[in-house]
Amino acid sequence: MDLALQVIKNELDAFEKHFKTAVQSRVPLLDRIMQYIVKRKGKQLRPMFVLLSAKLGAPVNESTYRAASLVELLHTATLVHDDVVDEAMERRGFFSINALWKNKVAVLVGDYLLSKGLLLSLNNNDFNILKILSEAVKQMSEGELLQMEKARSLNINENTYYEIIKGKTASLLASACAAGAATTFQNEQQVEQMRLFGEKVGMAFQIKDDLFDYGSNNVGKPTGNDIKEKKLTLPLIYTLNHCSNKQKREIIYILKNENKNKTKVQQVINWVNDSGGIEYTVSVMNQFRDEALAILFEFPQSETRDALEEMVRYTTDRKY
Repeated sequence: MDLALQVIKNELDAFEKHFKTAVQSRVPLLDRIMQYIVKRKGKQLRPMFVLLSAKLGAPVNESTYRAASLVELLHTATLVHDDVVDEAMERRGFFSINALWKNKVAVLVGDYLLSKGLLLSLNNNDFNILKILSEAVKQMSEGELLQMEKARSLNINENTYYEIIKGKTASLLASACAAGAATTFQNEQQVEQMRLFGEKVGMAFQIKDDLFDYGSNNVGKPTGNDIKEKKLTLPLIYTLNHCSNKQKREIIYILKNENKNKTKVQQVINWVNDSGGIEYTVSVMNQFRDEALAILFEFPQSETRDALEEMVRYTTDRKY
């Protein structure tokens, strides 16, 4: 992401200041937690997409920084709540909020981040940005609940999988690109183009994440975690659709009854690799990547467009 970081270096520095201001609190405990979150934030891909999408149309402005802050506030809130739901004790190699301050505090912190994001937009009359991001929050909740529902019955096909990841992951990245574009582009059609671009990138991003579950590299989470949580992702869906009835019954049995058995989980991973599930999933991921690039290339060539292209390729080429 070297080019992207270079192209928006000044904007990222300014965003850091905006975000720190946005999460400030007068409650000592809350302020201490906010400082912990700020110091341990991730790669900031979503704010970067906001800033680059805006810069593709015109210079970044104050509304762009608020949009980037809103995206990061919403994303952080969902991560905090996810850790509570998943009973996760770590996030990005550090203790999660619920691990340090318990579930009740973590839930309230997530609520606080959501409310700060809403107020940031409302107090500055950024109603269009708020509308774009509110739609993403709705879709993220629907996607997560749909995945939980399907995990219970283990009844999921390829189209349902796409519906799930479109909601739980792609919707926020789509809204990040649309929100950024909405702060500089005057043409609604171009804003919609950037939304669709972000959605395609988000689909590729989540598929890459799902592939990590069947790999051998250290990516910050245990291999086979999705199997243990009975999540049917594309590599496994493909395998179930292309294996014998006997093997299909064995896989379903393991998912239902032996999903905590490391040996059995590894057996499922091996079957997925042997079935061609990984190769098929990579081809689908690359298709979404290429569709995103096709939309991006409709815009005139520029350093910003090149930086966005680099970001797209990073989502599918990353090692973690």
